[in-house]
Parts: sequence; structure tokens; C-alpha cells
Amino acid sequence: MTGKPLTGKLHVVGLGPGDPMLMTPQVAEIVAQASDIIGYQTYVARVPLRADQNRHASDNREEIARARNALELAQQGRRVCVVSSGDAGVFAMASAIFEAIETGPDEWRALDVEVLPGISAMFAVAARLGAPLGHDFCAISLSDNLKPWDLITHRLRKAAEADFVISLYNPISKARPWQLGAAFDILREVKSPETPVVFATAVSRADENIVIEPLKDADPERADMRTLVMIGSSATRAIERPGGAQWLYTPRRAER
Repeated sequence: MTGKPLTGKLHVVGLGPGDPMLMTPQVAEIVAQASDIIGYQTYVARVPLRADQNRHASDNREEIARARNALELAQQGRRVCVVSSGDAGVFAMASAIFEAIETGPDEWRALDVEVLPGISAMFAVAARLGAPLGHDFCAISLSDNLKPWDLITHRLRKAAEADFVISLYNPISKARPWQLGAAFDILREVKSPETPVVFATAVSRADENIVIEPLKDADPERADMRTLVMIGSSATRAIERPGGAQWLYTPRRAER
């Protein structure tokens, strides 16, 4: 490692679930100050750019290459902002950045790297519903691109047996059309058939759609890659509202 100071800066940020009002002011300020915006093309497109800012958009499965590119630009003295949807630390680019640092040149360890929090999809969905995350909960990605399916099913079954509220990220895609249905089959072996299942698609965006149905009737066809699926615990309760709407909440008090 040379003794020359590194003057670049790398921020890793979450843009929130979709509505620009749900991007934190801190993130908005950092994005505005960046010389280079890097991320998955769909997320980079959400950032309005000035003429003096550079856009580096790439495919969704190029996380490590994207991270290395960001670190190289920061090493050159640029102010780099790596963007993710939701929170950058939840199934997103923050971990890819640090994986690239760990396996990259020693100089990268001296870079000024900062991760800024964002509003993850499960928190935006929970706010729409009421308070379903009022007690213990977990988040599981159903994508088997970076981990084996048997590990996913093992963790899913254990989470169901532990009676967590479960948020499922990446529930379905054109390349993974069957995993959500298989996950529901596992949950039906453990949980009550009346357990509420939430399909929350495009939350906070103009085409937002939220459907709640019991686990026994949960239809995986309701989901796409913009959907977060949330499964209640045995303690999760529904409060009926006029017009057929309802709030969901999970009491903070638990009994054995």
C-alpha cells in the first residue's frame, strides 16, 4: 500500500421503496453531491441526473463487477454513489461492496466508504398494513441465485416453526416461477391455514396493490418481482374496517 492519501468517497445508499418522499433527506443530499451514480439499471433510472453527473447502469446479476467498478472510481478520487432499492444493506449492494473490498487490493481498505440507511420494502409494507412487525420477525430471500434452494427451505421451515412473522423478498420471477408455491407448501405444513398472507406489490408507487388472504388460499400467481410477501405469526391479528378493509398487527406481548 502506498502512503498517498485517497481523496475519493464511496457512499452506498438505499433509495427507498419507490415514492421519492420515502427517500431520506440524507440520501437525497448524497445523491445530489455524487460525481458518479452506479447501480442496477432500474434503480439508476430512478435518480434524476444533472449534466455533470455520470450514470453507470448494469444488469441485476453483476453485483461484484459493479462493486469493483465503484471502488475503482472512488480510488481515482471521484465521489461515487452506489444505489439500491429500499435499504442498501438488505439483500442489496452494501454486502457486495464489502465482499469486493475483502478480496480486492489493499488500497481499497483505506477508502472512505459510508453506508446510509434507507426504508426497506418490509417496513413500507408494514406501515401500510398497520403494525404486523410489532413482535419478532425475519426476512428471507427466495432467490436461489446466490444460495442453494435446500438452504432456503431449511431456514423457511425453521422460521415458521419459531413462529416469526416472515417477510419474503424476491418471491418470484420469470426464471424462478415455482419457488413461492413451494414455499407456501412448506408453510402450510407448519402454520395455521388461516394465517394471513400479504401480497404487497409496488408499495408507495402509483400502481400499488395489496391483497390479504389466508395461507390456505394464498396464490403465488399474485406475486411478481415487485412484490413483498409477508406471512403473519400465530399472534398476528386483523382489525376489520368499514368497506372490507383491515389493519394487521402483531401484539408486542407474547405468551408461551
